[in-house]
Amino acid sequence: MSVWDVAGMVGVTLILGAYAGAQLRRLDPVKLLSLLMNLTGSCLVMLSLSRAFNLSAFLVEAAWAAVALFGLARLALTRRRGGP
Repeated sequence: MSVWDVAGMVGVTLILGAYAGAQLRRLDPVKLLSLLMNLTGSCLVMLSLSRAFNLSAFLVEAAWAAVALFGLARLALTRRRGGP
């Protein structure tokens, strides 16, 4: 197993862990930890795709990262304005 494979497997584990945590109500999907798990996971999967590129997988992960970044930006703006 190459370092690229390991990066992809860790990424998948992070994404699925965040999803499972949300479904089991252990993680809030709009809080920092869940968003960072999703962003990091999708970036690691995209990194693994640099070895064996797959356009459809890349597009899914890029969209996943964009959604996580949007959530992080919204969270930062809420905190900056004095929200929860």
